Amino acid sequence: MSMTLFIGNKAYSSWSLRPWLAMRALEIAFVEVVTPLFVEGSREKMLAVAPTGKVPVLLDGDLAIWDSLAIVEYLAEKFPQKNIWPKDARDRAHARSLCCEMHSGFQAFRQNCPTNFRRDKRAGPREIDEAAQADLARIEAIFSAARGPFLFGDFSAADAFFAPLVSRIDTYSLPVAARTEKYCDAILGLPAFSAWREGAKAEDWVIEKWEGL
Repeated sequence: MSMTLFIGNKAYSSWSLRPWLAMRALEIAFVEVVTPLFVEGSREKMLAVAPTGKVPVLLDGDLAIWDSLAIVEYLAEKFPQKNIWPKDARDRAHARSLCCEMHSGFQAFRQNCPTNFRRDKRAGPREIDEAAQADLARIEAIFSAARGPFLFGDFSAADAFFAPLVSRIDTYSLPVAARTEKYCDAILGLPAFSAWREGAKAEDWVIEKWEGL
């Protein structure tokens, strides 16, 4: 029986993108259920699935796993052959450190550049404040250390976690170094990433506070 992944709007839900991209890129079968964000009744629907009432949630039979980091850890145990984490122990530790940093950090950058896969690039580059610039400098340092097309050579959970930041750099046409662009291009070129972006563009839901930026 396929697992079920509950996600929010593809246009806006960067947290949902992480496990979705990992599963799609690594060919782990699942059924997708979209629960729109900030729509009347959506929280109640998610509370019936997991106690947080938030997305994403992975349902495997009668087991619910919530939070993107917990989901990828569960998948790594369930599908060890998929190499969700790098094979080398030191690399795995590094990858997990990066994912935890991503999970709790870069708040200024997120606030300055909210996820919006439908933003028209003709709006031009977005100016970001000093705190967000500092976040971007750290992001560029991480990306510039990539050991191949992806952070640890082959695609892993670490890349899935940083994909939402790649989308923000692309969406807001932020000027970055050549090595950062090279890593971003690898993420943007993933068929799974393209599938998510096309799904986002096809959605009808609009969250006004994230539009017009």
